[in-house]
Amino acid sequence: MLSHMTISNFAIVKSLEFELKSGMTTITGETGAGKSIAIDALGLCLGDRAEASMVRPNEDKAELSATFSLKNNQAARRWLEDNELVDGEECILRRVITKEGRSRGFINGSPVPASQQKSLGQLLINIHGQHAHQQLMRPDYQQQMLDQYAGHHLLMDKTRQAYQNWRQTNNELKRLTQNREKNEAQKQLIQYQVKELHDLALGEDEYSEIEEEHRRLSNSGELALSSQTALSILYDNDDGNALQLLQMASQQVVSLGEFDNSLSGIPQMLEDAIIQVQEASQELRGYLDNLDMDPQRLVYLEERIAKILSLARKHYVMPNELFQKHQDLLKELEQLDCSDERLEELAELVENKRQVFLATAEKLSKSRHRYAKELDKKISCSMHELSMEHGIFKIDVQNDAEGMLSPLGFDTITFLVSTNPGQPLQPLGKVASGGELSRISLAIQVITAQKIETPSLIFDEVDVGISGPTAAIVGKMLRTLGNSTQVMCVTHLPQVAGCGHQQMFVAKKSTKGQTETSMCPLNDDARVAELARLLGGSEITDRTLANAKELLIAA
Repeated sequence: MLSHMTISNFAIVKSLEFELKSGMTTITGETGAGKSIAIDALGLCLGDRAEASMVRPNEDKAELSATFSLKNNQAARRWLEDNELVDGEECILRRVITKEGRSRGFINGSPVPASQQKSLGQLLINIHGQHAHQQLMRPDYQQQMLDQYAGHHLLMDKTRQAYQNWRQTNNELKRLTQNREKNEAQKQLIQYQVKELHDLALGEDEYSEIEEEHRRLSNSGELALSSQTALSILYDNDDGNALQLLQMASQQVVSLGEFDNSLSGIPQMLEDAIIQVQEASQELRGYLDNLDMDPQRLVYLEERIAKILSLARKHYVMPNELFQKHQDLLKELEQLDCSDERLEELAELVENKRQVFLATAEKLSKSRHRYAKELDKKISCSMHELSMEHGIFKIDVQNDAEGMLSPLGFDTITFLVSTNPGQPLQPLGKVASGGELSRISLAIQVITAQKIETPSLIFDEVDVGISGPTAAIVGKMLRTLGNSTQVMCVTHLPQVAGCGHQQMFVAKKSTKGQTETSMCPLNDDARVAELARLLGGSEITDRTLANAKELLIAA
């Protein structure tokens, strides 16, 4: 419930502060006094677009604040908790607008974007503007009104999600289908590349191995010569070799340890050296015996390395990366080979998701049909009460599962009306006059408002085009609505103003070239005087005062 508002330097308002109560509050005042300014200010607190022209002339900024009680509003409380903005039993929405046109929004003192204020505002209050009957001509607004009354939000969410799932999968199918020709060309290229690599048949570590073998064969002559020379020095030279010299040295020092203990370890060291020379000589002998100097093998290796290098350059990889490139191409080719199968699977999945969407949309359509019949009766009855005795209202719900599908299902909603006997049902805008359209619009808004979950409703001059006994009925309808929810109604009709549980008066005055608007609650005597003004204009007589008292008593 909206409990308090403060407005500073907004339009023609210098400073304004007022409290609001539950029930029905009517707001009246002279034409041009600014009765709708409070609603405009509230709209900004709820995230409406701000402009520099909204700031009072010669002021730096405008500040607007609206305080809501969260009692019995669990949806708003959950939203605040989810966004970590909850602060006790109240919620304060504030908006600051500078003269340059910049604005900042706050929820419970925390800065937030206007989109968050708008999201929360939908859970706090619902505003029905004076141009709602014009919106009522639009098919999308008619559907919105029906869905709002039906309250099948979960079903709409399921339909929207099912539609998105179907469209996303369908878009993927279109993308793959469009790329099919391109994929076929890519497939042919990869098949050619894979064939070349298949013919090469390169092993995983083969390049490193043949590179090492090639290096050995290329240097086999030098390897043989150096090994033979080393073997001769170590063992084979009959004129003297390392092994003979070590053996002679060992014989010389074998008995030295008997004379000096510090030399006792040398014979063993020489013996170890003799053994190592013998083993090295055997290794060199075996290496020379097995040294491969096959020139044909060298030619083969050079040719294979050349092929590997050529393909590596072709694929822009290092030679030792060519094997992995081969494996990657095989995987890519496998994926392309499966594209036809994937297209068939995807097409089947698209159809399955489409059927899921159609089934959900069908449930939504049935719900709309059900609540449309309920609204038909209620609005037709309200039209009779609003001096349209022969009025008939009908909501036509046409569904076309083969036609235009949308996140809202496949229904087309049309409000039909007949206002005179014998007149066929036709679209609302074609048969209703301005006054009739205002009354029908008001009937729809009042009836649908009873199903709205927000605890506060504002009607901004929705009674335009209504007068006399009809206005009294409108006032009673709004008062009845005010018994279950907070209703604020800006009106110029005394019959409606008198039905309020309380009444606010908006006045405008000009002093020293400055214009200011004020708003204050009226006590019973002041209400009688204001209602008399509405009844009789500038001239208030005893009769108009008496009529004003009767209006209050009747309410």
